[in-house]
Amino acid sequence: MKTLTKQADILIIGGGAAGCYAAITLAEKHPGLSVILADKANIKRSGCLAAGVNALNAYITPGHTPMDYVRYAEKDAEGIVRGDLLLSLAEGFNRVTEKLEQLGLVILKNPDGSYRTRGNRNIKINGENIKPLLAEAATRSKNVMVLNHVNMVDYLQEDGAVSGAWGIDVREERMVFIAASAVICATGGAAGLYLPNHPGSSRHKMWYSPFNTGAGYAMGLRAGAEMTTFEMRFIALRCKGTIAPTGTLAQGIGAAQVNARGEAYQTAYGNTTSERLFAVVSENLAGRGPCYLKTSGITQEEQESLEKAYLNMAPAQTMRWCETKLEPRYYDVEVEGTEPYVVGGHTGSGYWVDEKRQTTLKGLFAAGDVAGGAPQKYVTGALVEGEIAADAAAEFAKDRKTPVLPAETVERKKEWAMHFLQGTSAGANVASRSCADTSPSMGAAAPGHLWPSEKLPVYDTDSLEDAMQQAMDEYAGGIKTSYRYTEAGLFQANAHIERIERLSDFLRARDFYGLMKIFELKDRLMVSRALIAHMSARKETRWHSFAENLDHPGKDAAYEKYVNSRLEDGKIKILFRPLVKEGDTA
Repeated sequence: MKTLTKQADILIIGGGAAGCYAAITLAEKHPGLSVILADKANIKRSGCLAAGVNALNAYITPGHTPMDYVRYAEKDAEGIVRGDLLLSLAEGFNRVTEKLEQLGLVILKNPDGSYRTRGNRNIKINGENIKPLLAEAATRSKNVMVLNHVNMVDYLQEDGAVSGAWGIDVREERMVFIAASAVICATGGAAGLYLPNHPGSSRHKMWYSPFNTGAGYAMGLRAGAEMTTFEMRFIALRCKGTIAPTGTLAQGIGAAQVNARGEAYQTAYGNTTSERLFAVVSENLAGRGPCYLKTSGITQEEQESLEKAYLNMAPAQTMRWCETKLEPRYYDVEVEGTEPYVVGGHTGSGYWVDEKRQTTLKGLFAAGDVAGGAPQKYVTGALVEGEIAADAAAEFAKDRKTPVLPAETVERKKEWAMHFLQGTSAGANVASRSCADTSPSMGAAAPGHLWPSEKLPVYDTDSLEDAMQQAMDEYAGGIKTSYRYTEAGLFQANAHIERIERLSDFLRARDFYGLMKIFELKDRLMVSRALIAHMSARKETRWHSFAENLDHPGKDAAYEKYVNSRLEDGKIKILFRPLVKEGDTA
């Protein structure tokens, strides 16, 4: 097996918005440090901004303050936020926005030159090329090396601190080992845990990037990091069929939510993010659906504005209007909820971090969707968090020698990866491994029945992923149950996930792309286990639809705290922490 080994002062895992901005910060403010940015795809069009975006949803508009934003996010999340993290983000929104404009982003302006707003916290942009602009800026410095198509699998640890990571180069079909004094995780959240809205070949038509598998969460859990608030799932309210954003309609032209009778129903449910989704679910269950955003009656000019706006981030919606002739000025736009996601950019899910974005693992920092505690961070929040993590990682790296990569570590990881490759002697012998190996690192043999090597069951990643998604959908609050769940259902879901985890040890890959799919499945299974544990631990319904617990249908003041977790001896251990306000320290 071919091997590539590298050393750097700082390793950035994930080349999305946060990862690219971390690289930009390190290039401009810390040019003396060597930086490697590893991305599973190509940073030019990877991550959640791959297709573009038509607004910056986190900006301090005239007449408002950063504290106003903190209060908004706190209210929307029913108080379960890290006030200290939110304030540090809000104080940087406008600064990174100016930087984006300097990089070439087109921000729409009023006649007086001020930014054109869309609501109290948003500004309009032409953002189809936002990701290429960030990627170009991240790669132009000599101290930043970009490794595209490198999927990092697990952290390396030395002397009680993270000392790098290892993964696979999918194109070159080789293993990659990177030793680093500090590591920034910016891999994004988790999609694909639940059955999506669309089956078969259209299953990737979803709100969140389908290639975000929760890898950063899973890597952290296996390494012993503490996670927070997974139970605050995010379920997007989107245009039916295309899964295009609804905020462009609701905020862009003030389209109200109406049911099939034409009744505006939202005031009866509240107006937080989760309540807007809950309203649609409830109206449909009551027989008053389908539900719509009322666009009929808008002007031709407004329709053209909508068509252009969607071309900047969700062109399928504009194409649908053109194809079906169901133009929004004549027909209301039907809405639906997506499957649930775990994502720290919209909710509080992710690594438990301090104000410098260092995780509970020394030398490991987190930024963007993978960092917890600060919901509603959106694009600009991810950029600010990348900047904060970069500065802190640079400070940490300057006081630490670049770790040495032991040869035995490389050989052990190579041997394990070969277990999953067809046609190797190591792969043929995987079934005879001892069940006594309970190491939390990926690849530990799972307890349970092991088949003789000549009678390995014929499974592939797609079939096991389908089984995982079905279990989560039916028993852990997916679309099929209108996002509702019970403790008995969660118990059943966990049993299925653990069974599928055991089966995943017997998967085989023909090449490194297949190997990557196995790793992705294992990451999703790990995140699913943690999610179920969090949902079981919060015995209340604080966020309708996001966490609709039928056994505990109301809010409980006893749960005005964080539900955190850590993997210990192969089991998810739940921890509770008190709330942290702005001005406090975690």
